[in-house]
Amino acid sequence: MGSVVELYEALASAPDERARARLIAAAFEHFRVEITAAIERDRNILLMWIITLMLAQVGVFAALVKLL
Repeated sequence: MGSVVELYEALASAPDERARARLIAAAFEHFRVEITAAIERDRNILLMWIITLMLAQVGVFAALVKLL
C-alpha cells in the first residue's frame, strides 16, 4: 500500500470481509515495519549524540584536571 487512497480503493473493491481484513492487516504490518525502522534510526542518532557529548565531557574533565 502506497497511500491511504490506494488502501481505500482496495477496501472498496474487495469482494468480501475476509479480503478487507487481509488488506487492513497488511496495512498495519506495513505501518509497524515503518515505525520500527524510524525508531531504530532515531535510536542510532540519539546514541551518536550521547557518545559525542560523553567524549566532550571527558575532554572538559581532562582540561580541568590539567588546570588544577
